[in-house]
Amino acid sequence: MALVHRFVPQCYRDSVSLMQLSRRLAALPGIAQASVLLATAGNLALLREAGILADPPAPRPDDLLVVLAGEGDLESLVDQAERELRAPAGIADLAGPADVPAAPPSVLEAVKADPTLDFALISVPGDYAAGEALKALARGLDVMLFSDNVSIEQEVFLKDQAARRGRLLLGPDCGSAILDGTPLGFANQVRPGPVGVVSASGTGLQEVTSLLDRWGSGISQAYGTGGRDLKEAVGGRSALACIDRLAKDPGTRCLLFVSKPPAPAIRDRLAARFRMLAIPTVACFLGEGKTLEQAARDAFRLVEGAAPREERLPEPRVLPERNYRSSGYLRGLYSGGTLCAEAAWLSARSGAETFSNVQAPGVLPLEDAWRSQGHCFIDLGEDEFTRGRPHPMLDPSLRLARLAEEAARPDTQLILADVVLGHGAHPDPAAALAQAVAALIPDADGLLPEVWACVTGTEGDPQVFSTSVETLTRAGIRCFGSNASLVAAALGRLQ
Repeated sequence: MALVHRFVPQCYRDSVSLMQLSRRLAALPGIAQASVLLATAGNLALLREAGILADPPAPRPDDLLVVLAGEGDLESLVDQAERELRAPAGIADLAGPADVPAAPPSVLEAVKADPTLDFALISVPGDYAAGEALKALARGLDVMLFSDNVSIEQEVFLKDQAARRGRLLLGPDCGSAILDGTPLGFANQVRPGPVGVVSASGTGLQEVTSLLDRWGSGISQAYGTGGRDLKEAVGGRSALACIDRLAKDPGTRCLLFVSKPPAPAIRDRLAARFRMLAIPTVACFLGEGKTLEQAARDAFRLVEGAAPREERLPEPRVLPERNYRSSGYLRGLYSGGTLCAEAAWLSARSGAETFSNVQAPGVLPLEDAWRSQGHCFIDLGEDEFTRGRPHPMLDPSLRLARLAEEAARPDTQLILADVVLGHGAHPDPAAALAQAVAALIPDADGLLPEVWACVTGTEGDPQVFSTSVETLTRAGIRCFGSNASLVAAALGRLQ
């Protein structure tokens, strides 16, 4: 098996684009492994340790690296990848034909071309992100800053500049939003409706908006704030601005706020703002009582005047050739960090000794995230798993390999997984999971763990909620419409 690599200098693309290209390359005949990644110091060090690069150059913030392993004409494939990366709209041979207009070279050029523009989604290297965001704010645009590696000081400065201009600054590291019905980043296709959402959590935002859509309600706007906004140093600047924006929106009749527990001073500030609103508020601080599903239910009741209808998902197909273990541990393999934290918290709250690589009330830290212990919940999107690899919401291969490892362990009774649909995600995560479960090999006693999944998504998503559920149930996987219901049923099975 051959291995080739190539630097692509001064050719920045955001992480979603790189992950999607990596996935398409990996699916080509003869390719054993493919990575298209930022040429950061950390990524270069990993390649040096793996013996791929003996003497890597000093990294620049807009340099990329393509690495392919496999058989065949790898150099030609790398040529194709570079052409795609350098194409003005990011469309080339590997992507297939598409009628996509070239992107404007700058915010200024975009506003000149269309003075009616009022929003900018910015994804550039962290070294340049603050400057580009400031240019957009100065031209009267709201900004969603997808970029990360922006300092706390820059974040505070940008949010203060946005406030002075009466604009919103979402982020940095804001990966999810739904604005005027348009999903941005990792988000789902939801119907319009009366609930406005503010969330410091990406998959938390996806979970509550998808539930509301499937129950028959909808979303006015869903704002992601970025993960650091509720830290004391930032002061909840984006959250408060988003709350004020929704309070003035005639289409918003209820505010749903989702986050991990904020700093005490920020909590007090939020509570004071909630009390000032003329619309009712549902606040969900994960690990402090409400689950994401309960928060969505409360919001639904407030706007629809009744409880949502109960979802009845089809039963899994019975596979008589499979025999399942009747005792052992619960093992959660998650792609969404917030969903993983919620699951671990619910397990610990039940009294079970629970371990995880994410922080949650009552949950113990794992000694080694690469090896499970007791009842445990693993966020495979954490840094220790994604260095030099695509995120599991885009490329499930690492999670599926871990699934096989857990299934081979005789102490694993039940494996839980989240299947997150939507724009930006893997084109068919249900099929990938179903195929991996079908390929599991029973242990020496002929036994396997059961595999259960929660599905986050809607009928409007590219992957289609009902189609994904059908795919999973045909493979013998029990499906749940929310993460909380999945974990509750799993804990009941263990008892």
